[in-house]
Amino acid sequence: MAAGRGRRAAGETFTARWKMQWHRARVGVRRAAVDYFRGDGSDWIALAGLFLTIPLIASLTLADPVWCSPAALVLPIVAGGLLLRPASLLGLYAAAATALIVESVRLGPYTQGSSRVTPGVVLVVAACGFVGLLIAQFRSRVGVPWRRGGTMLFDLRERIRVQSKLPRLPRSWHHEMALRPAGGQSFSGDFVVAARTGGGRTLEVVLTDVSGKGMDAGSRALLLSGAFGGLLGSLPPHAFLPAANGYLLRQEWEEGFATSIHLVLDLDSGDYELYSAGHPPGLQLSAGSGRWEEKAAEGPLLGVYDGAQFDPVKGSLRPGDVLMLFTDGLVETSDRDIVEGIDRLTGEADRYVTGGFHGAAWHLIEAVAKDVNDDRALLLICREGPTATAVR
Repeated sequence: MAAGRGRRAAGETFTARWKMQWHRARVGVRRAAVDYFRGDGSDWIALAGLFLTIPLIASLTLADPVWCSPAALVLPIVAGGLLLRPASLLGLYAAAATALIVESVRLGPYTQGSSRVTPGVVLVVAACGFVGLLIAQFRSRVGVPWRRGGTMLFDLRERIRVQSKLPRLPRSWHHEMALRPAGGQSFSGDFVVAARTGGGRTLEVVLTDVSGKGMDAGSRALLLSGAFGGLLGSLPPHAFLPAANGYLLRQEWEEGFATSIHLVLDLDSGDYELYSAGHPPGLQLSAGSGRWEEKAAEGPLLGVYDGAQFDPVKGSLRPGDVLMLFTDGLVETSDRDIVEGIDRLTGEADRYVTGGFHGAAWHLIEAVAKDVNDDRALLLICREGPTATAVR
C-alpha cells in the first residue's frame, strides 16, 4: 500500500511538473509575441519567417513560372521593409538576390521565352528593395517600430478623448459634447478640458481651437490639452487665459496661435462668466422668450502677444435655458461668413427646443457642417426644468 501511494505521488509530481513547464512555455511565448508586436522584441522571428519564404517562392517559380512569376520576390522584400531593422533587411536582400540569380540561371535567358527573369523584373525588385530600405532607415531614425507606431497613435487619440471627457453634473443639468475632425481623421485641433472646482459647485469648461486642422494640429492639441488641464482649477478663473497665453508664447511655434473660450458656471445659481480669446461667441437660448442671444466676450488670440487682457461677459442660465459653445469650423467657411453660419446653426437648434437637446450636439454638426473640411466641435449645456428632471 505504501508503494502504491509512492507511485501515485510520483505520478502526481510528474504531472504537476509537466503542467508547470507547459504553463511557463505558454507564458513565455505569449510574452515574446506581445513584446514583438509592441515593438519591444527582436525582429529575428520575422527575419526567419521571411528567409523561409524566399526559397519557397523560388521553388514555386522554378516549378511553374507562369503562375508564380519571378517578380513574386517583391512580397518578402516589401514585408521586410515594414518589419525588419536595416541590418536584418540587408541580409534578406542578399537572400532575395541569390534566389533571383538561381532563377535566372535555371530558367534560361529571357530572350528564349516568357516568364523568365527579365531586366524589368530585376528593376522592380531593386526598386521595392530601395523603398523598403528607406522606410526601415526612417523607422530606425525615429526610434519607433511600425508595430509600436500604431499603438502610440491610438494612445494619443485616447488621451485626447479622456481629457475631453466632461465631469458628471447634478440632475438638474445636462451637457454633451460632439467633435468631428477634418477629413474624417482621428485627430483634431479642437479639444475640450473641463473640471468641477470650488468643492464641486463650479463647472469650468475650456473649448479651444488650435491653428491648423486634423493631423497637423493634433500633436499641438494634445500638448495644449494637457497643459490647459493642469492650469484649470489651479488658477482663479480670471487668470486662466493669461496663463494659457503665456504658455503658448513660450512654445515659439511658427503657427502657434489658438482661440479659446472659458466658461465658469455656478451650478447652484446658474450664474456664469464667459472669457474669450478670439473665439466665436457663445449662444444662449432663453426659455422665456425662445430666442438665441450672442454672448461675446472681449479678448485677443492666444499666442499673439504678451500681456493680453481678457474681459468676461456675464449671464445666467435659468431652468429651460441652453448655452451653446462651438468652434469656427461649425459656422464659418470660405463661402459663408460667421453671421450666416450662426443664423443657420440657431435655426437648426430651434427644432430641439420643444423635445429637448438630448443627443442634439452630433445631429447639429451633421445638419450644419457635415461636409466642411475643418475641425468642428459643439458643446451644449442645458439647465433643465422640474419636468425634464423628473422624466430623467
